[in-house]
Amino acid sequence: MKVRVLVRLKPGVLDPQGRAVHHSLEGLGFEGVENVRIGRVIEMDLADGTSEAAIDDMCQKLLANMVIEDYSIEKLGQTEPA
Repeated sequence: MKVRVLVRLKPGVLDPQGRAVHHSLEGLGFEGVENVRIGRVIEMDLADGTSEAAIDDMCQKLLANMVIEDYSIEKLGQTEPA
């Protein structure tokens, strides 16, 4: 099965990369951009039947820094056979 994990900084955590992108967009003349936050997308092909608890454990132990980041998990469906 395909799984997508979205990792982003928790609200209130400074995001210097997002701030730099925001500043660059303003410098390029784009108006109306009020805030930019940068995150990561992790896509995995997992064995069918991998439990939600196992995926959650992966996120908490390795994929996200639980001190400063939040994550969400999206199940995308079955993987294509090789």
